Amino acid sequence: MNINIHKEIENISDEIIATRRDIHKHPELGFDVHRTARIVAEQLSNLGLDVQTGIGKSGVVGDLICGDGPTIALRADMDALPIQETSDVDYISQNDGVMHACGHDGHTAMLLGAAKVLADKKDEIKGTVRFLFQPAEEGAGGARYMIEDGCLEGVDEVYGIHLWNYQKYGEVGVKEGPILAAADKFEITVKGIGGHGAAPQGSVDAVVVSAHLITALQTIVSRNTNPIESTVVSIGMINGGYNFNIIADEVILKGTARAYTEENRSLIKNRMEEIINGIGKTFGAEIKLDYHEGYPITVNNKTAYEKLLISAKKIVGNGAGYPYLSMGGEDFSYYAQKVPGCFFFVGSAPEDQPFRSVPQHCSHFDIDERALMVGSSIFVQLINDQLMSE
Repeated sequence: MNINIHKEIENISDEIIATRRDIHKHPELGFDVHRTARIVAEQLSNLGLDVQTGIGKSGVVGDLICGDGPTIALRADMDALPIQETSDVDYISQNDGVMHACGHDGHTAMLLGAAKVLADKKDEIKGTVRFLFQPAEEGAGGARYMIEDGCLEGVDEVYGIHLWNYQKYGEVGVKEGPILAAADKFEITVKGIGGHGAAPQGSVDAVVVSAHLITALQTIVSRNTNPIESTVVSIGMINGGYNFNIIADEVILKGTARAYTEENRSLIKNRMEEIINGIGKTFGAEIKLDYHEGYPITVNNKTAYEKLLISAKKIVGNGAGYPYLSMGGEDFSYYAQKVPGCFFFVGSAPEDQPFRSVPQHCSHFDIDERALMVGSSIFVQLINDQLMSE
C-alpha cells in the first residue's frame, strides 16, 4: 500500500493525534461544545487566521485570507454522542454518559492539522480557505444555524470529511451524486378501546392494530419502491399496554424512514398515510401520524467530486474510489444545497480489531489514528491543487 502523507502533516502527526485524544477525553453534546470550540479558536488565532466564534450558536469559523481568488470552505463537526464509553484506552471519555463514537474528535483534529500546514503556505495560496468547525451535527442540524449566521457567504465550494470504520486505512470513499440518505423520523399513535383480556368483545385492541400496521408498513420498501433504489422504513420503538390481562387502548410507535431520492422520500410518507388510514378504518381505531422531515439527501456536486477525487488519489492512489454506502444522514447536506460541495469518507477501521467490528455509534468506538494524517493530507492537497500557483 503506497500512501503519500504530506511531509508537513507527518511532521505534526503527534500533535494531531494528541489533539484528537484530548477532545476524545472531553466530549461535548450538541451545541454545548464550548471547550472544544475554545481550543479550535485559540489554535486558529495562533496561526494568524481571522476567527469568528459563536457562529451557529457555538461554532467557529476561521479565514485564511491570501489575496484574490476563490474561497473554499473545509468543514469538520465537533459534537459527541450520549453514549457511555466502554473502550479500554488511556484517553477514554471523562464525561459520564458522553463519548465521541462517530469520529468528530478526529474530524476536528484533522482540520486543525490542515489549517496549521496551510497557514505556513499562505504566501503560495491565491484565494481564501475558510475553516468551518460546526456544532450539533448529531440530530440538531447545526449546519443550518452556521449557514444562517453567514458561514457560506462568498464561498465557492465546500468540502466535508468523515472518518469511516466501514473502510480500511488507506481507502477513501467518494462518489458523484447522492452519498448519504434523507433521514426522517416519525411517531404513530394508535388509539383503540381498552377492555379485559378475558372479554375482548367490544374493545379495539391497539396492540393488534399496531401489529398489522407494522407488517403493512414493511411493504412500502418491499412492494412500493424500486428494489434497485435503497429505502428504509424501520420501527425502532413500541410502547403500549398496562398489564398482561388488559387490552391496550393506546400504543405509540416511533421509527425512521430513509431514502436516496426525493421521489422515494415523498412516496414513503404518502404510503404511510394511506396505510394508516386504511388500517384505522379496518379495525375502527384512531391512528395519528406525526412525520418529521430530517436532514436532506447529501448530494455531491459533479465538479467538486472530480476535484476531490483527483486530490485524494495523490494521497492514497487506487485506494480512492466508490464508498461503503449506508442509509445514514448528514447535515452537510444543507451546505451542499447552497454551494457546490463534496462529502467524502476516510477509512479508519482499527487494524487490531476484526473488520467492521467497531462501527460508528458503538460504545467501544475507536479509530486507526493513521487515518487522521490521510484526512489532513487530502485537505492540504485539495487546496494545493485549487488555490496554489504552479
